[in-house]
Amino acid sequence: MSDTNKPATFDVDLWNEDLAPTTAEQRTWRWTHYASLWIAMVVCVPTYMLAAGLVSEGMNWWQAVITVLLGNVIVLLPMLLIGHAGAKYGVPFPVLLRSSFGTVGARIPALARGLVACGWFGIQTWVGGSAIYVILRSFIGDDIASAALPLLGIDIIQTLCFVAFWLLHLVFIKFGTESIKGLETYAAPFLIAMGLALLAWAYVQAGGWGEMLSAPSQFAAGGEKAGQFFSVFVAGLTAMVGFWATMALNIPDFTRFAQSQKDQMLGQAIGLPLPMALFAFIGVAVTSSTVTIYGEAIWDPVVLAGKMGGVGIVLALAALALATLTTNLAANLVAPAYGFSNLRPQYISFKQGGYITAGIGIAIFPWKLLETAGGYLFTWLLGYSALLGPIAGILISDYFLLRKCQLDVATLFQHQDKTGQSQRWNVAGIAALIVGILPNLPGFLVAVGAISDVPAIFNTLYAYAWFVGLLVAAGVYLLLMTLLRRVEHTNADALKL
Repeated sequence: MSDTNKPATFDVDLWNEDLAPTTAEQRTWRWTHYASLWIAMVVCVPTYMLAAGLVSEGMNWWQAVITVLLGNVIVLLPMLLIGHAGAKYGVPFPVLLRSSFGTVGARIPALARGLVACGWFGIQTWVGGSAIYVILRSFIGDDIASAALPLLGIDIIQTLCFVAFWLLHLVFIKFGTESIKGLETYAAPFLIAMGLALLAWAYVQAGGWGEMLSAPSQFAAGGEKAGQFFSVFVAGLTAMVGFWATMALNIPDFTRFAQSQKDQMLGQAIGLPLPMALFAFIGVAVTSSTVTIYGEAIWDPVVLAGKMGGVGIVLALAALALATLTTNLAANLVAPAYGFSNLRPQYISFKQGGYITAGIGIAIFPWKLLETAGGYLFTWLLGYSALLGPIAGILISDYFLLRKCQLDVATLFQHQDKTGQSQRWNVAGIAALIVGILPNLPGFLVAVGAISDVPAIFNTLYAYAWFVGLLVAAGVYLLLMTLLRRVEHTNADALKL
């Protein structure tokens, strides 16, 4: 890659034009763009099914919707805090990580965030491909179905639809973040309108909301799970936080284009919590109406669209495919694209990082992750929140508490600081990340079936995985950095003598 614009003092393996701080000309995002970005990301199949997972665990509809809302209010706080650094200094997430992990050490959390996004990229691509598959079946009939392919577990037409939707992402990778911004801005109002139209359709067809909105919580006295509400609520709340814990980390990838702090903060506050709760309610309400309309609860919007028939199926599935595309591009492509670019900036651009992301996303068999609601919520979402919570804690404590929002941007692109000391690895950051993960590791191993049982305290900690990881890692990082600075000052004083 060309380095003609690289400042002479920057190290070549830390810089490229995609990772460089944004210029004034590149800062074109207003609050409306951030609100549109979030609305377009929120309207997606996993959001639609979030409340479904909570209802399947025993909650009634309003308990599920409130849990979704509360989780997103909580995750909004680190979103705004970490986004502050991007808006102030114009650097993306992998570069910001260098402040707390070191110029080389930062590659570890950046890669961890990127690999989680690759998993989400695959899930969303599978959902979009499924929408295309249902459209085809509505026109051609069930004759297109065939036996499942060996190893994959899906038939040849499903595979081709998945690949076709995957290829559509490559177009936006080619044209970069500005093309994503344009898509999100124009798609947001359309997607909200389609969601409300679906809600109105369900209400009219069912003559009301049906049985599910009146069904009591299973945690009530005499219910199947009486007295167990708090344990399910805590795990569900952590899963809701985990849903956007990914974006809470790499939000600087977007806020670096903000015209002001007000734009990024106002736009995110408007675009995230309430739209999430609204779309979760649409999911529950529409599903409740399907009990009356079709005689069964249909949680999957792809399956529901397939039952509508006529022009309705085409419109519904086209909107669903668009919603999936907008979410996937913003939430699951940008972060790993920058993350992979950060590994070898002189060789890997943002576009090439995007192509790597797409390659991994297609290879993970994402349909395997969506086989059960419990597995989706309490294994996948809780599992990676245990990994990402500590990274958020370290970033926030470093930027706000330790550095008081003051960064020397030039040193983020140099392996040595101004005194000539190596800053490739920050031992405090790496150690805090490991210690932040450890309390949640036993509970995670039980959740995935790697071990059969652990002391009850570890299962309790795992239910709070994101919160535990964030607080432990933040505390350990501040302690270690304080000790390291004291040692440095002591050594400096000794040299003076």
